[in-house]
Amino acid sequence: MANSPQARKRARQAENRRQRNSAQRSSYRTALKKVSAAIEAGDSEAAKTSYAAAIPTLDRSAGRGLVSKNTVARWKSRLNTQIRNMA
Repeated sequence: MANSPQARKRARQAENRRQRNSAQRSSYRTALKKVSAAIEAGDSEAAKTSYAAAIPTLDRSAGRGLVSKNTVARWKSRLNTQIRNMA
């Protein structure tokens, strides 16, 4: 356990950040799963709407440093390609 006051504060901050990051990570993973499920089901309209809803969530996670911006760009590109190939 942390002994100094600043170490206690850093431990509190780390725990708060861990919980916040976990919640945000869960939200973008859920968004990705919704898009993937719609693509696998072959539902073009549902895939497009869930993709449009997932984009801000992914961009937000990249802006906050949860995921690299290049990684998010790659995910978006691959999902968009899969949606376009459905037509």
